[in-house]
Amino acid sequence: MTRLRLLTAGESHGPGMTGILEGLPAGMPVDLDEVDHDLWRRQQGYGSGLRQQIETDAAQVTAGIRYGKTLGSPVALYIPNKDWEKWSKRMSVKPVPVDDQPKPIVMARPGHADLAGAIKYDTDDIRDVLERASARSTAPRVAAGAICRQLLALCGVTIWSFADQMGEIRAFPDAIDPMMKISGDWWKADRIEPSPLRCPDPEAEKRMMALVDDCKEKGDTIGGSFVVVAEGMPIGVGSNAEWDTRLDAQLAGAVMGIQAVKGVEIGLGFGVVERRGTAVHDEVIPGEPGWQRRTNRAGGTEGGMSNGAPIVVRAAVKPVATLLKPLDSVNLLTGESERAHIERSDVAILPRAAVVGEMMVAFVLADAILSTFGGDTIGDLLAAVKRRRERSEGPRGIRRPLGTGDILPDNAADAAKPVDGMDA
Repeated sequence: MTRLRLLTAGESHGPGMTGILEGLPAGMPVDLDEVDHDLWRRQQGYGSGLRQQIETDAAQVTAGIRYGKTLGSPVALYIPNKDWEKWSKRMSVKPVPVDDQPKPIVMARPGHADLAGAIKYDTDDIRDVLERASARSTAPRVAAGAICRQLLALCGVTIWSFADQMGEIRAFPDAIDPMMKISGDWWKADRIEPSPLRCPDPEAEKRMMALVDDCKEKGDTIGGSFVVVAEGMPIGVGSNAEWDTRLDAQLAGAVMGIQAVKGVEIGLGFGVVERRGTAVHDEVIPGEPGWQRRTNRAGGTEGGMSNGAPIVVRAAVKPVATLLKPLDSVNLLTGESERAHIERSDVAILPRAAVVGEMMVAFVLADAILSTFGGDTIGDLLAAVKRRRERSEGPRGIRRPLGTGDILPDNAADAAKPVDGMDA
């Protein structure tokens, strides 16, 4: 059972995008400037199309927050579409005479939701499908995820991301563990002033930018992969009891739900296929505080639960399906072969997709923490998280019984036996 629920609504060129986030504890401070900053980050990146120059996204909170703190009720967010002014007739909510309606889109784009959606919803105009299928719908997800990120920060969890590969070009290609090459402060600078493709390897980024330029010149698009890292998760968040409560399964599903994502790895991911067990599993070693890992090949999860190491999620992003030199398709009405529809689009979305990935990971981790620790107020939640962290301080030849902070001695089994006159 999940604690958080996020519903979104809105079309790419409609009046605006709406998100409703339910399940936050009461009393949690929310910095709306930071929410808008994360929305701004979603719009940055080399290879973005004209739409990102039109919109300046900002979230309007219409419910759930008072005096800067959550009320415990659903938080409602609204992000206006500036482009709506030019599309108000084509996307009118009210009926429009047939003669005044724009020409329908009948040429499905390979790789998009167009064809399957037109058949599913029995429409002769693909715009009925593509407006909602557009990645514009990630805007309210980012706004809601930004609030979840702030909840996680209160719990001691930090989330960041980077672009690690575009086409055949990969950051730090000779490194055994590329993350070890990234400066500890890189993510802080990235939040304030991101580089063009949000790649922490400057030399690789230059080559990636040249690749974007080449694709743009040829009317093509390019994909790649991004990595999301969450540091500071308490141990034991998630569950090994049921398939749908496993933290890794929830992370994979949420990131896979981002438009254009075609694959998700946690830790080594598919890298485990070619390795033996001794080169896959992370040895446990003494450390301060508590248990430490010699490596992090599992990507911070074991048995469906967080294990205290950084959670590392990598996602494969396909090239954008809208091409300036379109592929072949078939006319929905005539059945004749023609070129696919051209819609305003991007050449590369990787740096922006990574920000969306951050927010979906933030949503899942916030939900998992709330599901694990409960709490109607932020104070209740933080107290429970603190107790778990204290319990995770490490092996000391002792164990703490459930529900207390007392320490049992080494002979805890004998001490726990009932004495004469005491019920077992």
